[in-house]
Amino acid sequence: MSGQNTGFGPRISIEQVEEGKTLAPKFDQNGLIPVVTTDAKTGELLMHGYMNAAALAKTIETAEAHYYSRSRKAVWHKGATSGLTQKIVEMRIDDDQDSVWLRVDVAGSGASCHVGYRSCFYRSIPLGDVAKAVDNLKFEETEKTFDPKAVYGDAPNPTQL
Repeated sequence: MSGQNTGFGPRISIEQVEEGKTLAPKFDQNGLIPVVTTDAKTGELLMHGYMNAAALAKTIETAEAHYYSRSRKAVWHKGATSGLTQKIVEMRIDDDQDSVWLRVDVAGSGASCHVGYRSCFYRSIPLGDVAKAVDNLKFEETEKTFDPKAVYGDAPNPTQL
């Protein structure tokens, strides 16, 4: 992958990128841009992912979230298998155009995590002592909204280890 923003505007100057009307995203050395996704109604953080230029363009064109899977090395339409598609309510880019924020409505049970929880951020880390935090993640969500095996079968886990 290249770090070029094929199909988008050129990055000419700081002023143009930060104050102009041209969409000129800055992709990293792997051709990716980070994306945070929140629930449009509650503001809850649902997930963090990445897009390449093709995923960003597809998201804009369809008004549904498409991401780039680093483990599968492919663009994927969120919810294509599970039915839990993410309909874009609002899409923003940050000041220097190197990060995207999606506000979405999620179809079905409202879950966005392939593990079955509503949010990918279903555990909290205790603060104060790193040694104690290591083995004490706290589950903030205790019930899954769907059974991943029923939805995905025995497909390999898409998360990189």
